[in-house]
Amino acid sequence: MQMADEGMTVRFLKRLTIMTVAVLMAANVITGIRYDSFLDLLLASVLLGALNAFLRPILMAVSFSLVLFSLGLFMLVINAGLLMLTAHLLKGFHVAGFWPAFWGGLVISVTAAVLNMITGWNRTEPKPKTAGRATWTPPKAVRTKPYSGKDDGPVIDV
Repeated sequence: MQMADEGMTVRFLKRLTIMTVAVLMAANVITGIRYDSFLDLLLASVLLGALNAFLRPILMAVSFSLVLFSLGLFMLVINAGLLMLTAHLLKGFHVAGFWPAFWGGLVISVTAAVLNMITGWNRTEPKPKTAGRATWTPPKAVRTKPYSGKDDGPVIDV
């Protein structure tokens, strides 16, 4: 059981690292986003990750028609709202308004996606093949009659 806990801890730390780097990038690129100390940046990353994990799916389900109608662009508005909520809940993390939150959400999303792609940290490990256990494979299609090149009626493939 301890191995599973270590794996979850490592995964959490990897995701936290990516989210922290993404929020740091947004704070350095977007002028309306800032943090008072590194601890505030870390807390903002944890809170934003938690909001993305728990509140974002609910918001996306409620606004599914808007997301669909806008071809997914409304998700940027949801990201901006979550970033503004994070700033509202933490006193050491500041977002100046909707547009800095909008662009900050975009920077965070792109940065996290690029870092996940580069590091491969978001990938799931393939399951090991079971040794000694027989697996069922579907039968191959067999032609009951060789194809002669001319149309000589229906041929049943099994």
